[in-house]
Amino acid sequence: MRRRIGIIFDMDGVIYRGSEPVEGARELIYLLKEKGIPFIFLTNNSTKDPSMYREKLLSMGIDVPEEVIVTSGLATRLYMERHFEPGKVFVIGGEGLHREMERLGWEIVGIEEARKGAWGKVRYVVVGLDPNLTYEKLKYATLAIRNGATFIGTNPDTTYPAEEGLYPGAGSIIAALKASTERDPLIIGKPNEPAYEVARSKLDGVDEIWMVGDRLDTDIAFARRFGMKAVMVLTGVSTLKDVEETGIRPDLVLPSVKELLDYLETFMEEEE
Repeated sequence: MRRRIGIIFDMDGVIYRGSEPVEGARELIYLLKEKGIPFIFLTNNSTKDPSMYREKLLSMGIDVPEEVIVTSGLATRLYMERHFEPGKVFVIGGEGLHREMERLGWEIVGIEEARKGAWGKVRYVVVGLDPNLTYEKLKYATLAIRNGATFIGTNPDTTYPAEEGLYPGAGSIIAALKASTERDPLIIGKPNEPAYEVARSKLDGVDEIWMVGDRLDTDIAFARRFGMKAVMVLTGVSTLKDVEETGIRPDLVLPSVKELLDYLETFMEEEE
């Protein structure tokens, strides 16, 4: 009997770099849709929400529904809905994270209100990658956390891959706040359980999950932690040297998702 597999793809550095798709990505997604193999995209990047990522993928010729796209911002909102009581929220993040926090329906304290002292009533400080980060945002987040607000980070990625190279990620901003508050945040995204809960619910009924990613410390560690097949591609952050130095071992290392296309076709033939 053929095993029913499901595949989780990271996005930045796996499906694309910046605004350019990785060679073979379109063809791979087409094959999965044609063969009825369930898949989702699971990104630690919270700067966009699923609708925004759908548009980005569509601009690259990859047509998928919003329902198969999970961001760390979405996972953060779902976690907060399940586990926390409503309260005022201060957000450091991009448009996608702000959209998710607005969907939460709890009051968001903006920078103008914070300047007037509203940081003292903030119950949750939610931090993701913020392309418009300012010292003032860090200041009010620090004040709120030191005043007792719960410190929540969308994801731990200290960098993310783009056209010019590696840019600072959410983890870099979180690190600054850890230093200024002396507090450890709750981290939602890969490699942690809240992200896995959302991903697993969307791949219900599969016998085996493959995690395809470019980062050892998030994607591959995530796969190892939750018993998934770990497939690492070399189009993003981590390198073969990193594998040797860290001891985090993928099950399979490929140059890119283009080679995964060939691997999958062989796998399906063997499963017939």
